[in-house]
Amino acid sequence: MSNESHNHDTPAVDESALPRTTCEVQLASRPQGEPVPENFRLTESDIPALADGQILVRNTAMSVDPYMRGRMNDVKSYSPPFALNAPLDGGAVGEVIASRSAAHKVGDVVVHALGWRDYAVLAEGEARTVDSTLSRPTAFLGALGMTGLTAYAGLTEVAAFKPGDTVFVSAAAGAVGSLVGQIAKNLGAARVIGSAGSSEKVARLLELGFDAAFNYHDGPVKDQLKAALQRTGAATPGASDAAGIDVYFDNVGGEHLEAAISVLNRFGRVAMCGAISQYNSTAPVSGPRNLALAIGKQLTLRGFIVGSYQYLAEEFAGKMARWLGDGAVRFDETFVHGLENAPQAFIDLLRGANTGKMVVTLD
Repeated sequence: MSNESHNHDTPAVDESALPRTTCEVQLASRPQGEPVPENFRLTESDIPALADGQILVRNTAMSVDPYMRGRMNDVKSYSPPFALNAPLDGGAVGEVIASRSAAHKVGDVVVHALGWRDYAVLAEGEARTVDSTLSRPTAFLGALGMTGLTAYAGLTEVAAFKPGDTVFVSAAAGAVGSLVGQIAKNLGAARVIGSAGSSEKVARLLELGFDAAFNYHDGPVKDQLKAALQRTGAATPGASDAAGIDVYFDNVGGEHLEAAISVLNRFGRVAMCGAISQYNSTAPVSGPRNLALAIGKQLTLRGFIVGSYQYLAEEFAGKMARWLGDGAVRFDETFVHGLENAPQAFIDLLRGANTGKMVVTLD
């Protein structure tokens, strides 16, 4: 069959040797506060026969991400809540092992949104073939995937980054934060400061090119942020407010957001990506006590969801591929092996156990 005819014909599938069942992780109960292993259930389910236009993917790796914690609550949000006694979902990468779709052939490496299971049946349009020669496949869950686009869109579009800006990033050793800092440096930031949760993570941020970093456990965030600005020459005793930060990329909320507001320059911008410090809270949390400063400083605080910025995907992919190729951006991954360990990987992620992207390998 020629390539031309292959693109128009639905491929035949020999289903005799295909797996009949898949292991999957279900949400057994909704967490109250911090998730525990008992909130999850590992079970087995049948794999349906492929219909025309569908593919069967053997997942090789899956992503666990902080936003998943919100979906475990039965509340209305930008993403529907996970259903009880049904498989969770999320980013995954895998290999097509059977296809009734002219858009995908057996052997293609694809990314999709049906993680938390060994095998996934997907319709056309639900999977995207990726070029695995650009980087290892798990990169398409992180630096070359939604994580990277989140960092790029949040910095460049939401926070309206400009060359010469001073940028502060919280959870800076995480999957998104570590990329935000490096992208900012590549786009001409004057200074990039990051906060992280351990001395090892602080050291890693300095290796990645951050101008300063601090461990938020070592003291009040506001005090440490001001000290970091002084160390980098961005602030001196008695200096005007022009010696603060121009952009804050917020992954944490809470004390970090309050500290950033205190040192943001006039017309400073905040990209509100996440609030991981509050995800497990069972009681109402208070907002920044100094929010009124946003009025006089004429600040912009803007929340965002990466799905609204898909129009930047092609632009981002080209730049990130180039940065990765020439070593201008590096990315870390923390690997956990085995689907049965995915719930614990997620719990550990919320506790800050990862450096870079937390990835669960399934092969």
